[in-house]
Amino acid sequence: MQVDFGRTSSDYAKHRAGFPDSFFSRLVRDGILRPGLRAVDVGTGTGTIARGLARHGCTVTALDVSAPMLESARGLATEAGLRIDFYQAPAERTGLPSEAYELVTAGQCWHWFDRRSAAHEAARLLVPGGRLVIAHNDWLAPEGSVVEATETLIDAFNPGPPPTYLGYGQGVGVYPQWFRDVAGAGFIHLESFTFDVTVPYTHEAWRGRIRANARVGASLPAAAVERFDTQLAAILAERFPQEPLSIPHRIFALVATRP
Repeated sequence: MQVDFGRTSSDYAKHRAGFPDSFFSRLVRDGILRPGLRAVDVGTGTGTIARGLARHGCTVTALDVSAPMLESARGLATEAGLRIDFYQAPAERTGLPSEAYELVTAGQCWHWFDRRSAAHEAARLLVPGGRLVIAHNDWLAPEGSVVEATETLIDAFNPGPPPTYLGYGQGVGVYPQWFRDVAGAGFIHLESFTFDVTVPYTHEAWRGRIRANARVGASLPAAAVERFDTQLAAILAERFPQEPLSIPHRIFALVATRP
């Protein structure tokens, strides 16, 4: 599957729910996030974590390999009145100075990287005692839910990887393999947390959110995306007519310290 999120950057920016305020509040409570930190957000996408860090007083550098995604991220940051330095670069080879940052974050993107190389690069960027935070915000698919119906339709159009694929949270939104990734790069004091949230979506917003999925708008031909969207709209109207839809999500984060 060839994935290019730049093809769906508009839907991504408008409809993909970012990390909730409660995620950043948890980082503040645990002493990981505070004003004045120099932070790097790798795989920033449309900048959801980068903006959260900037709102909490960090000096933020945000990186992504996709120029269209960075363009969307810059626009959203400007709308929010936030100053963030955006650069086009991969997480594995950022080109940034060594031991220059107190915090490195990776949200909703770790599975797209060469994870071993990305972990070593994060360790290079951080000062001793600096933190790496890897986080994911996954929808959940209870039996009979609109999410389950949507996933079934996605599978029909673009069969996905097997359940054992390490890029996904095994259907429960947790990522134990990340512990091995960061430990192999020398990180210590590994900690994790998880909590659930419910995100409301109108039918239109849910369709936009799904068009921004890696296996839909980011990989299918435009004509197939249009057919998919038409079929999803019909499923929503027939089986899940209520609005807004209540979509359960699980936040999972791993926090690691550079010695």
